[in-house]
This record gives sequence, structure tokens and C-alpha cells, in this order.
Amino acid sequence: MTVVSVAVKAAPSQPPGCVILLHGLARTANAMDTMTMALELAGYQTVNMDYPSTTASIESLAASVIPAALSQCQHIEPVHFVTHSMGGILVRQYLSANRIAGLGRVVMLAPPNKGSEIVDAMRDLTLYQWIYGPAGQQLGTDKVSVPNTLGPVQFELGVIAGNYSISLLTSWLLPLPHDGKVSVVSTQVEGMKSHLVLPVSHTFIMNNHEVIAQTMAFLRQGRFIDNH
Repeated sequence: MTVVSVAVKAAPSQPPGCVILLHGLARTANAMDTMTMALELAGYQTVNMDYPSTTASIESLAASVIPAALSQCQHIEPVHFVTHSMGGILVRQYLSANRIAGLGRVVMLAPPNKGSEIVDAMRDLTLYQWIYGPAGQQLGTDKVSVPNTLGPVQFELGVIAGNYSISLLTSWLLPLPHDGKVSVVSTQVEGMKSHLVLPVSHTFIMNNHEVIAQTMAFLRQGRFIDNH
């Protein structure tokens, strides 16, 4: 098991931790800009990683992207993660074989933790393969898909799922409720600490003000805010 050290604890005068942000499949770091700015205003150091999500397998991406991000969090603990969609699967993949010294909390936004039926229906299409690449082939709901072979999570995880869709072309492929790309039930994973469902879409979940507030609440205190 590889240990990625993030050095010593931050002094009280330093930021409350480092947050690594990982965008989803076929997106860029720009998708996480609003979340990044909110976290920085709250005092966190941020690493908003841009990575070529459609060029390699999940295993390869996790092995290269996460160590590169961790190297930018040196001397600051704890190290948190905020991910969108497939970004959460990269974290699960990496932590299934590696330990991060100083690991804090993880918030996953709309993660396909049990895969997506959209992948089941479309992964054999040439256009789908061209757009989404090798990693896009690995996100199905079958037992041998990457998300379904990683097992329970062993870290402090909060999941935010959406139940509102703007994806008319793909919504019919998913069981209700869903966010247009991933069903709510598929966002769940054994071992998670908290799960929250909000009326947001998969595409824009990371920009929603309630999602941002709930993300920061979980990073601070390990639970979402109960507004009911």
C-alpha cells in the first residue's frame, strides 16, 4: 500500500485545510470554478484539478491525477475532496489501493457509485466511445464495472444527489428519481456517512447555492444541514 504524505498539521493561522476538486467525465476544471471560489472565500486552500478524463481508464487517471493534486496540498492538513460525477469514482479507485496521510472528508456530487444505465445503453455506440473514451466504458451498472468492484468506502463520505433532470435525450433510460445522468439510488455506496437529495440537475449540481452550502457544512462538521 502506498502512503502519500501531506506533511505536518497546519498551524492555527493557516487555512482550515486543502480541498482537491475533481470534475466529471468530459468536463474541465472550469465546471468547478464556482465551488472553488466559495471554498476559497471560506478559507480553504483549493486545488481545482483539470485532467483529460476521456483519454484513459479510471485506474490510469486515478493513479496520475490524484498524486499530482496531493503534491499541491503539501504542508496543509486535512486534505479534503469535493468531486463531481466520475471524479468521485477516481477517489474511490485511488483509496482502494492507497492511503492518504491527513485525509479529511469527501463530498461527492452526483457520483455514479453503482454505475449508470445510460452507459449500459450507449457504450457500444461509436459516437459514445469517441466522446467519452475508455473511462466512459467503465461506468455501467454491471457487476464488473469499476464502481461496482471497489467495495464499501473506508473514509468519511457525504453524497449529494440530484432528482431534477434537464437531459431529455437520456432521462427515459434511468429509473426515477434521477438527475438526468445518474439515478438517486446509484449515487449511494456502502460505508457512506450521509446522503442528501436536492432538486438539482447532474450538469449544474456543483453551482447550486444549497449544494455549495451543504458541501461546506459536511467538510466542517461531517454532516449535512437539516433544514426540515
